[in-house]
Amino acid sequence: MESAALKDCFDELATEARELYLDSTVPFLEGTPSSIDFLRDWVMPNKPVVFQNATWSAHSKWPNHDYLRQVVGREEISVSVTPNGYADAICENKFVMPEERRMQFSKFLDIMENRENYSGIFYVQKQNSNFTEEFQCLMNDAERHIPWATEAFGKQPDAVNFWMGDSRAITSMHKDPYENLYCVIDGAKTFALIPPTDQPFVPYEDYPAAVYKETTEGHFEIINDPDTGSVPWIAVDPLDPDLEKYPQFTKARPLTVTVKAGEMLYLPSLWFHHVQQTHGCIAVNFWYDMEYDIKYNYFKFVENLVKSTRE
Repeated sequence: MESAALKDCFDELATEARELYLDSTVPFLEGTPSSIDFLRDWVMPNKPVVFQNATWSAHSKWPNHDYLRQVVGREEISVSVTPNGYADAICENKFVMPEERRMQFSKFLDIMENRENYSGIFYVQKQNSNFTEEFQCLMNDAERHIPWATEAFGKQPDAVNFWMGDSRAITSMHKDPYENLYCVIDGAKTFALIPPTDQPFVPYEDYPAAVYKETTEGHFEIINDPDTGSVPWIAVDPLDPDLEKYPQFTKARPLTVTVKAGEMLYLPSLWFHHVQQTHGCIAVNFWYDMEYDIKYNYFKFVENLVKSTRE
């Protein structure tokens, strides 16, 4: 098949998905669904949705920093630090990971309350089920899993993560092999979502791995990480895409949705997403391992076809 004909097929794939089943905006639904409705209406068609009024006691307690200091302030936690707010992102043509620091949570709260006094941008974002590992003192304020989702998926979450950070901290566009339930406790998160059927328009490149290191106060260096090797990562920043270099990205059709306190986003597996937040935003998300079924097979098939057109 000629490359031009294959690209026409990619265009048709994305167009038909938007015409046949994808929503033009992310729907908002009151309350939470039954497991069967969730599975039938959202998981099986692989579509995002926001459930409103998904509140726990955490929603009234955690916005109060005095409460957080009292309950978890002395606990040592992992914090990611960058000079620009971009962790696990492309900088100077490298895939640069954050500097990881250990500090008491009370110190982190000091930084959130007086960020102008500190160099670097700080973000609690350790994605190793840090909620169950480092924030056990807070677990009674929130769910350890989402019961109707656990029933729908037939499994417990692989990880439950706690997020809190600076408004300048931005999550670069990527995809995950997880069914993601993202619950905002305080503040708001804005997601740019691109469906898997737009995969042919999302450019990847291989980048050498590196990490940030603050060598003197306020000065960060990028240190090569040869042990990690090269990392395939999305080559465009959706906030400032280089369309001259990657013109195909103009064909992608992101859905933008802002998730506020008391709301829960279902972010389906394999959807590309880019995330911004308000300052001091707090969230907890639940990662359920995706099913490696025919949906995954089709995704990998298209991925391999895309690679063949770029060689």
